[in-house]
Amino acid sequence: MDNDQQFPRCWAGLRLLSSLLLIVPLGGCAKLGPDFTKPPAPVAKDWLESDPRLKRDAAELRTWWKLFEDPVLDRLIDAAQAQNLPLQIAGLRILEARAGLGIALGQRYPQVQQVGGGAIFERSSDNQVNTAGTDSSAWTYDVGFDAAWELDLWGRFQRGIESADASLLASVADYQDVLVSLTAEVANAYLTVRTFEERIALANENVAIQRRGVALAAARYRNGETTELDLQQARALLNDTRATIPLLAAGLRHAQNALATLLGEPPGQVQGMLVGQPAIPRAPTEVAVGLPAELLRRRPDVRRAELRAAAQSALVGVATTDLYPRFTLIGSIGLAASSGTNTTRSGDNGFDKLFDADSLTFVGGPSFTWNLFNYGRIKNSVRVQDARLQQLLVNYQETVLRAAREVEDAMVGYVRSQEQVRFLAASVTAARRAVDISLLQYRDGAVDYQRVLDSQNSLVTQQDLWTKTRGDVTRNLVAMYKSLGGGWQIHEGRPVVPQQIRDEMRRRTDWGGLLEPSAPDGPAS
Repeated sequence: MDNDQQFPRCWAGLRLLSSLLLIVPLGGCAKLGPDFTKPPAPVAKDWLESDPRLKRDAAELRTWWKLFEDPVLDRLIDAAQAQNLPLQIAGLRILEARAGLGIALGQRYPQVQQVGGGAIFERSSDNQVNTAGTDSSAWTYDVGFDAAWELDLWGRFQRGIESADASLLASVADYQDVLVSLTAEVANAYLTVRTFEERIALANENVAIQRRGVALAAARYRNGETTELDLQQARALLNDTRATIPLLAAGLRHAQNALATLLGEPPGQVQGMLVGQPAIPRAPTEVAVGLPAELLRRRPDVRRAELRAAAQSALVGVATTDLYPRFTLIGSIGLAASSGTNTTRSGDNGFDKLFDADSLTFVGGPSFTWNLFNYGRIKNSVRVQDARLQQLLVNYQETVLRAAREVEDAMVGYVRSQEQVRFLAASVTAARRAVDISLLQYRDGAVDYQRVLDSQNSLVTQQDLWTKTRGDVTRNLVAMYKSLGGGWQIHEGRPVVPQQIRDEMRRRTDWGGLLEPSAPDGPAS
């Protein structure tokens, strides 16, 4: 047979394999399992707290911390968003989910596409009958391409893509939720630092006041106007106040260390960033809070709970497809030749005939598998996936309720702590005046030293409580912005991991375009 007659055989094999592969897109796809619908959410029409300081206008949450007009806080939050390690881990999970979506998308194409080949030497025993009349030893060569394409008749692969889509979006929402929490934690840590600094300053101020009392009691004791009791009581109060300063200093250091960790820095590396007026940031007297329904689209944890349920809903469909047969088109085309055959010349090992048209071999056709006697196992697998879906649907509703509760708690804390600060400020003013009066009266002998002790103790207590409550006002406002889902919007369109990490990953692995900020984070087309 000459080559002109042999090539049609080769092309026939190629046409057979191509026809089998082209049939696949023509197959219909009936997606099994439930189509996800957003579960009902128990959301109130309005907030319980109706104080006029809480406006129902649309809340400006993108950079809510700038309302405090504190440049130190601005720098700290910028540094944390660039350097925080848990935030980077959350960003890397997005990259992982993008790659996972790519795997799911690849299932739409032939699941097996392999090129293979081999060279095998075989020698038969000389003590056996050679019925074939061939050489006792021979080389066999082959090279070919194999393909297998499972038809997605029941939507198994399409449901897998839906699940991967939702999982990717859930990882984005998780990143945004970490960013919301990080911003609030940095603000709270900074507030704690400033509160401790002010409490230490007030403690030192009270030490100075109490030293005057000790000096006055010592002078009156030396003049024989009082007993030693007054002097020792004054000294006891002074040392008691002094003893609070080391404890406050330890709390300050702990807050600074916590802030350093949030910024991805070793302890002791943030002191230089805290240079500035050591004052507690003042919260505005009025804030816009919007309406409860806005939480469903604004809070990342609510969206994450919904998306996780959507991803699980698709997995119910994937499990359901195991109840039905799977249809697959298989095809293989290649070349094979051996030495010792009728077509090989004496002394040839068969390799020179491998690429002849007569060496063509191909096979192709449909096949199916059906797990007929495993219905109990498969049905229970579907039930497992459905139970997990129901858990996530209930978790979504619980997340919505928890979000509303957190906002309500922050609102009432913000409003009531402002009222508390106003009363405590008046109390501190009165306590300071009482100290001055009691010292004057004691110097004149009009009262005993117990009145001085009581007034100084009251001043220490009221000043410390007033300072902590002023910090609570701002802290409750931070909690309110966190519960409203503020802060993640600033990173829209920005890289989810720093450039240095992306460069390192590129050097190690071919990531294509998945490391770019423009990589898709939405449903795959």
